[in-house]
Amino acid sequence: MLKPELLSPAGNLNKLKIALAYGADAVYASVGAFSLRARSAREFTPESFAEGVRTAHAMGRKFYATINAFPFNGQIENIKRHLGFLNELGVDALIIATPGVMALARELCPNVQIHLSTQANVMNYLDAQIYAQLGASRIVLAREISLKDAVQIKEKLPHLELEIFAHGSMCFAYSGRCLVSALQSGRFSNRGACANDCRFGYEIYAKSPENGALFRIEESEQGTNIMNAKDLCMASHVEQIVRSGVIDSLKIEGRTKSEYYVACATRVYRQAIDDAVSGAFAPEIYAAEIATLKNRGFTDGYLIKRPYERDDTQNLDSSLEAGTHQVVAFAADGDMALAKGTITREKEYEIFAPLGEKIEICDNEIGQIYEKFGKFWLKFAQIKTSGGKCYEQIHSGNENAVVLPARLPKFSFLREKI
Repeated sequence: MLKPELLSPAGNLNKLKIALAYGADAVYASVGAFSLRARSAREFTPESFAEGVRTAHAMGRKFYATINAFPFNGQIENIKRHLGFLNELGVDALIIATPGVMALARELCPNVQIHLSTQANVMNYLDAQIYAQLGASRIVLAREISLKDAVQIKEKLPHLELEIFAHGSMCFAYSGRCLVSALQSGRFSNRGACANDCRFGYEIYAKSPENGALFRIEESEQGTNIMNAKDLCMASHVEQIVRSGVIDSLKIEGRTKSEYYVACATRVYRQAIDDAVSGAFAPEIYAAEIATLKNRGFTDGYLIKRPYERDDTQNLDSSLEAGTHQVVAFAADGDMALAKGTITREKEYEIFAPLGEKIEICDNEIGQIYEKFGKFWLKFAQIKTSGGKCYEQIHSGNENAVVLPARLPKFSFLREKI
């Protein structure tokens, strides 16, 4: 049975380390102006990007560099220099969307694998074969493709790796080929600057060509989120994907999302993949954890069902909804926790940590850590900051970390149910 790689987003160096701690086999990230996530690319410097590559490799994991924007002529020389930089770093693969950039990569990075971006919209084995001939060792399949079609591609091209998106935001347009943001905001989505116009609420009107009369159709004062796609969630289908034996990598979207999102999504799909292989698959567990994240509602996309069979892929009511839980603190080093919400003395908080990490049970002057209902919890007897001050309650605006009753695993979170 082929055990798929788990590929997680790395929006900055800290998120990269979190993804690796929570079980990612590989991470993908970008620096510079050649990615479809320009904002996250700005969160890396060349130095921190290089550190990210070293960190992944030191843990035996892989690092993929994303350069999948669609360049203009004036950017070609800069792309050449950027490819030289990535080649020197020794990244494991380059995620590329266009044949021209692929050709440059083959010339300037001859020992680095090329992964074809989902932006290339590969839906069949003929297109996959052409890109393989151009140098792609892996195809990130179009989000509209079915698992049946993926099986057929693998049958025709058994040595070609196939990757699919398993979780994250869904673009309203065909695998991201969208001009709405460029039209309305002057920001080009295919060059990394999408303004997320499809998430806005719109008023709908009907106009009579006979007399020019204009009638508003939508009754709500907020308009309707007519183009707002739900978030993709394939957690309940991971066992079926694994059993197909044709998917080499499951990818989580989300380089611009929170640290907790990276941790939670990575942990859920790590557990789902491992459980699918071991025969202990439990979709209700993954669903409950994923529901803790902010989301737009969830859909299982098009991998299992055809697009024309779907009627649940849009959320017309809200562009973003709260998850079931709220993060109140983050313990990056495990010794101290920085408030991300409101922490109150004598209130119970759930500890969310990487799978398999040991959590110490304790009861002392700072507080308690204990196990209940198969989970670990923390309660502060006193809220004492690194500066030595004590509080009944502390908020996210306080930049002084809070002393913990005992050391927690690195990159742990404290959360509470909303």
